[in-house]
Amino acid sequence: MCVYLAAKNNIWGWPIAIISVVIYIFIFLEAKLYADTGLQVYFLLMNIYGWYFWSYKADEKKVPVCSITPKEIKLSILGIVIFTALLGFFLYKRTDASFPFIDSFCTACSLVAQIFLARKVLENWLIWIFVDVIYVGVYIAKDLHLTAGMYALYIFIAAMGYNEWRKEYQLSRLNTDDDSGKPN
Repeated sequence: MCVYLAAKNNIWGWPIAIISVVIYIFIFLEAKLYADTGLQVYFLLMNIYGWYFWSYKADEKKVPVCSITPKEIKLSILGIVIFTALLGFFLYKRTDASFPFIDSFCTACSLVAQIFLARKVLENWLIWIFVDVIYVGVYIAKDLHLTAGMYALYIFIAAMGYNEWRKEYQLSRLNTDDDSGKPN
C-alpha cells in the first residue's frame, strides 16, 4: 500500500511505510539478511524525512517531480560501488550473512532510490524496478515466498509510479517558462 500511494504521489504512503519497515526489520533479522535489516532502519528514518519533505513546501501546494542530474548519476554509481564492496566484504568476512554481496548491492541501490523517492526524483522508480527484480530472486532463494511475491508486485507498482510521475514531470515542464525557470 505504501509503494502504491507513493506511486500515486499520495503523502499517506509515508506513515504506512513506517509501519511496514518496522515489521520487516524483524523478518530480515530472522532470515540473516543483515544488510536488508539495516536498510529497513534507514528506510524508517527516510520515511520520516520523506513525510516531512512532502508535507512542507511553503510556496507550493505540492513538491514537484524533478529529474536526475548527471552529477547525481555519477555520485550514485560511485556510492553504490563503494558501499557494496565495503559492506559486502564486511558481511562476508564477519557474519553468517546469506548472499553478502548481492544483499549489499541491493541495499546500496535501495539507499540511493529511497533518497531519490523522498526528494521526488523521477528516476527513483527505475532503480526500484531494477533492484526489486533482484530482490525477488533473493527472497525466493531464502524461502521468503510471500515477500518475493510482494516484491514482484512492487515491480509493477514502480512501473506505474514511473509512468505517473513522468506525466507529472512532463506537464510541469510544459508549464515552465524557459527563461525564468518559474511556472507560467
